[in-house]
Amino acid sequence: MNQAERNYAIVTASYWGFTLTDGALRMLVLLHFYSLGYSPFTLAFLFLLYEAAGVLANLIGGWLATRYGIARMLTVGLVTQISGFTLLSFLDPNWTPAMSVAWVVLSQGVCGVAKDLTKTASKSAIKVTQAQAKDQGAGQLFKWVAWFTGSKNAMKGVGFFLGGLMLQTLGFQGSLWSMAGLLALVLVGVVTSLPPMMGKSKASKSAKELFAKNAGINGLAAARVALFGARDVWFVVGVPVFLYSVGWTFSMVSGFVAAWTIGYGLVQALAPNIVKRSEDGLTREVPAARWWSAILAVVPLALAAAVVAQVPHLEWVVVAGLGLFGFAFAVNSSVHSYLVLAYAGSEKAAEDVGFYYAANALGRFFGTLLSGLLYQWGGLLYALLGSAAMLAICWLVTLKLPVQRSAPLGSSA
Repeated sequence: MNQAERNYAIVTASYWGFTLTDGALRMLVLLHFYSLGYSPFTLAFLFLLYEAAGVLANLIGGWLATRYGIARMLTVGLVTQISGFTLLSFLDPNWTPAMSVAWVVLSQGVCGVAKDLTKTASKSAIKVTQAQAKDQGAGQLFKWVAWFTGSKNAMKGVGFFLGGLMLQTLGFQGSLWSMAGLLALVLVGVVTSLPPMMGKSKASKSAKELFAKNAGINGLAAARVALFGARDVWFVVGVPVFLYSVGWTFSMVSGFVAAWTIGYGLVQALAPNIVKRSEDGLTREVPAARWWSAILAVVPLALAAAVVAQVPHLEWVVVAGLGLFGFAFAVNSSVHSYLVLAYAGSEKAAEDVGFYYAANALGRFFGTLLSGLLYQWGGLLYALLGSAAMLAICWLVTLKLPVQRSAPLGSSA
C-alpha cells in the first residue's frame, strides 16, 4: 500500500467512526423528543441550527483546510463533535420545554459544525490523495469517491439503528457518553497517523475569490440544494413519525431507517459499475446525473398517489417505494459527489468541496424545515409532494451542467 492509499484508508476509517455517532445522534434526538410529545414542527426545529451551521462550516472549513491542512481540520471536527455530545448530555429533564428545546438546538448546532468540518476535510483528502497517485485517473477517482461515500452512508445506517437501540438500553445521557468515548479513540488515531500538512495550499485571499467557482461546481451546488432538500423533506420527520404513528416501535423505526441508509450506501459504492464511464470523466457522467434525477422524481409522485388512494397496507407500500427511491437517490448522489471532484482543481480542492457541501447543507436545512411544516400541514402526502417538486428543480438544473471542464470564473486561464 503506497502513501496515498494509506492516507485514503485512514481518512475513510476515521470518517466511519464519526458517521456512526452522527447517525445515532439523529435517531436519539428524534425518537427521544417524539416520545415526550413534541410536535412534528418542533422536532424539525431541533435540527435547524444543526443544518444551518453546516452552511458556514463548509465554506470556512474548506478555506481553513486549504490554509492549515486537511488533517488539522479533521481533528478540529472530531473535537467539536465530542464537545457537542458532552453539551447535549447536560440536558436536564426538569427544565421547561422552551429551555430544553433551546439547549438541544444549541448542542445540535455545535454538532452541525463538527459534521461539515469533518465531511469537507475528509472528501477533500480524497482529491488530494488521488492527485498524489500520479498513475491514477478519473476512473480511480470515481471508485474512491463512490466507496468512500457508499461505505460512509452504510455506516450511518448502522448508526441509525444503534441510536434507537441505545435509547432503549442506555438511555439518552448514557448513549451520548458512549459515543463521545468512541470518537475520542478515533481522534487519537487521526492525530497519530495522518501528516498534519496534508492538503495545505495557498488559500483564497478574499470572499470574491472564494466564491468564484467554475460553472460545473456552481451548477452542481444548485442541484445539490434541491436533491438533498428532496430527501430530507420526508426523511427527517415524515417517514419516521408516520411509521411510529401506525404502531412501529423505536427499534423498528430506527431499524428501517438504518436498513434504508445501509442499502443506499451499498448502491453508492457500486455506482461506478452502474453508470457508464467516459475517458474524459464527464461526457457520460453528466447525462447520467440528468437521467437519474428524472427517474427519482417519479417515485415520490407515485407514493403520493398511493397515499391519496389509501391503498391497503399503506405503510408497507411506503417502505417498498422508499426502497426504490433510495436506489435512484444513491446513484444520483454518487454521481454528484464524483462530479464535484472532477470539476474541482487539486490545489484548492478543499475550498471547492466546501463550497459544494455548503449547498448540500443548505438543501438539508430547507428539507428539514419543510419536513416539519409539510407533515404538520398535510401529513405524509404533503411531504412526498414537496420531495417531488424539489426533484423536478434538481433535474432542470442538471440540464445546464457542462460536459467539459472550465476554469474558475474570473481566472485568466
